[in-house]
Amino acid sequence: MEPQYDAEHAVPGQQRMHRRNKRLSAKKDSDSPIYNHNGHQVTKGIEPDGESGRKGFHPGHFLKICFRSSCTASKWLNLLWPVVPAAIVVHFVFHTSTERHVHLAIFILNIIAILPAATLLDFAGGELARKLPKVFGVLVDTTLGSVVEIILFLVLIVKADAKHDLIPVIKAAILGSILTNLLFCLGLCFFTGGLRRSEQKFDETVSEVGSGLLLVAGMGLLVPAAFWTALGNEVTDQNTLNELDNKVLHISRITGVLLLVAFAIYMWFQLRTHHSVYDDVLSSDEKRDVDRERDLRKAKLTFTECIIALVIALTCVTMHATFLVLEIHTIVHEYDISDAFMGLILVPLAEKAAEHISAVDEAWDNQINFSLAKILGSTIQTALFNAPLVVMVGWGLHKHMDLNFELFMIIMLILAIIVVGNFLRDGKSNYLEGALLVIVYLIITITTWFYPDPKSSTDTGAHVGAHQAIESLLK
Repeated sequence: MEPQYDAEHAVPGQQRMHRRNKRLSAKKDSDSPIYNHNGHQVTKGIEPDGESGRKGFHPGHFLKICFRSSCTASKWLNLLWPVVPAAIVVHFVFHTSTERHVHLAIFILNIIAILPAATLLDFAGGELARKLPKVFGVLVDTTLGSVVEIILFLVLIVKADAKHDLIPVIKAAILGSILTNLLFCLGLCFFTGGLRRSEQKFDETVSEVGSGLLLVAGMGLLVPAAFWTALGNEVTDQNTLNELDNKVLHISRITGVLLLVAFAIYMWFQLRTHHSVYDDVLSSDEKRDVDRERDLRKAKLTFTECIIALVIALTCVTMHATFLVLEIHTIVHEYDISDAFMGLILVPLAEKAAEHISAVDEAWDNQINFSLAKILGSTIQTALFNAPLVVMVGWGLHKHMDLNFELFMIIMLILAIIVVGNFLRDGKSNYLEGALLVIVYLIITITTWFYPDPKSSTDTGAHVGAHQAIESLLK
């Protein structure tokens, strides 16, 4: 019988031998195969929950799993896939038409076609996230969910020119994305989660860090607009206006660089220094998932299939985003739809539909921390990364893309951040809070429909403030 090791009285030789034996034992344990809940041997580097038990690409399994998607609502959206080739064909055949109803049909078809493509992107991102460590997986899932938005922003800035002034739409879409996340999506999560239980509790780590970052990100985005609002309305000389406008552009570019630095620090905080805190929160949330057993038993995509699905989804999203953007100018002018309504409401709802469905499904399954992490993470990424990115791209393309937002949009954003921050403060949610957030969003939607386009001059780059907007509204 081997003598028991006594650490207190062991001589140096015994200590070295004990450490060597521990290393050998650990190596032996790590080399032994690990099996997950479905009896599949876990591939090295893959989390057990994401192990599919297969390798490579299997077309039959791939189509079946992708169509099933993550929830029933996503499965219904997959029925829209026939619209994808139809939208492509209609664009190439009729995009030169002079009939305005043809352009409306192309616009509507491409909005619909983005939905199944974004659903596939969100599902493949979720499948890939299952194979990765918890916090890193959530960040990957959130980032892939924002890819649709990034593509739309980049296509808009590339296509913007003197004939098609799309920059007001981009600015409205930046704030519209944040408002849609904070009010509409978070409200739906609180409401649907509250229907199955009296209240849902979320961890203060997610809510406090998220709401604090939102406030800072919102302030960073709005500083250039505050500078213009403070000085622009008192200036009447055109040369002075142009000089002030150039200063706002420089401030916006410097702010964009600093916001990108802030985003890098935020990523380092989550992935390196404080990832264990988030790991514990998200692991605890997984155990509360009412559909966990069923989800674990579902067939999963292989790593290769995840990459193929992402490539297909990204290709479709890029095409339809491009076709969609090409029709915005015609729709705005022919149907008297304001840039504010197009950017603040229509574009965010279309490009974030799949991401919102996924977040609402998690709240329904009592994974409110996952929902919050996805919503707040997506919002923070829009403010700290997506918006500065489009400013930097505009800088590189010599286009006048700044962060000088309309006063109406600034007020809406500030109020939304304050309201959501108050709702997150107590660490609990219910269906009443959710309904109130959605109602506030509907009020903003109705108001935006009647909000006029301020007259702007593309040649001088001068932006017209709230006073001219009010004057055009009263005429």
